[in-house]
Amino acid sequence: MGALQVLPVHEDDQDRAFATLLVAFAADPVERWLYPEAHQYLTHFPTFLSAFGGKAFAEKTVWRLGAFSGVALWLPPHVNLDGDAIVAVLTGTVAPAKHDDAFAVLGQMDDAHPKDPHWYLPWFGVDPIVQGRGLGGELMEHCLKVVDEDHLPAYLDSPNPRNIAFYQRFGFVVTGEAQAGACPPMISMLRHGR
Repeated sequence: MGALQVLPVHEDDQDRAFATLLVAFAADPVERWLYPEAHQYLTHFPTFLSAFGGKAFAEKTVWRLGAFSGVALWLPPHVNLDGDAIVAVLTGTVAPAKHDDAFAVLGQMDDAHPKDPHWYLPWFGVDPIVQGRGLGGELMEHCLKVVDEDHLPAYLDSPNPRNIAFYQRFGFVVTGEAQAGACPPMISMLRHGR
């Protein structure tokens, strides 16, 4: 497969971007621990996506590969996660028995998050039907060119250990792990500014 064009995603295409991420994360350990039933996942995960990274659309820092084969949502250095929105979504959509573990992991993630200016990657996914063809690499290379224009670090939290090697290929290193109770671990990764 030849290289696909990387294009910005506008706010009016948010649903298409979230659809790609919905299928990309369908077997993700943390997301499916939060939403184990298919109906629950399909209903609530898009709302969680929006709470945990939707600000990227207003910042114009969402990119897609081709016809939404892959999607990356980045938050630039001056934009913070909306903790209140994240807590509200999880409180309203995740089983109450999981709240303590989920919020403990969120707290650990927040504590580990870099305090200095950096780019944050809350969501990055490729449609499973085209995974394994190098498309994620094409998308990441484009995104990191934009990130590197600021000469700042990039940071992410990976909910899937299978993705660690992918991020390491692009210079990210594991900096920690957030885990509590039955919630699968979230792996923190940092890439120094270039």
